[in-house]
Amino acid sequence: MPRRREALPLSEHYGDLVRVALMEVRPAGLRTRQLIIATRLTKSQVGRGIRHLRDVGAAEHLTPNIWRRRDGYMFSEDPADRVEYEKKLFRLILGRLTRMITGTLDPHMARYPDDEWAQLASAQLTGVRATLAQLTK
Repeated sequence: MPRRREALPLSEHYGDLVRVALMEVRPAGLRTRQLIIATRLTKSQVGRGIRHLRDVGAAEHLTPNIWRRRDGYMFSEDPADRVEYEKKLFRLILGRLTRMITGTLDPHMARYPDDEWAQLASAQLTGVRATLAQLTK
């Protein structure tokens, strides 16, 4: 009886297809629509492939994929490209954290000023916020 072949997890398969498509156009990039056409995957499958690539690429010390508005997803060897992308991610996280603090934690503190947990969270997040602000410069 023939031995049954193990199937790749779908995200790994999608990641492989996305990686091959990006490697073929390197150093240029592909926008999501172009990746959909090149890989014949759906938009959500391309997204899963990108996320898998980021997880596996980081783990295997591969060239990280970045995203730029004008180029889409791409592999870049240029450290300036990676720094620019990382700063964008830090700005995104800083914005979300700031909205969480001003929209949730500050009203909590105003209503319950003696709440130990809220004071601890506020003190810790103030430091994180300052660090993220420095990293975005």
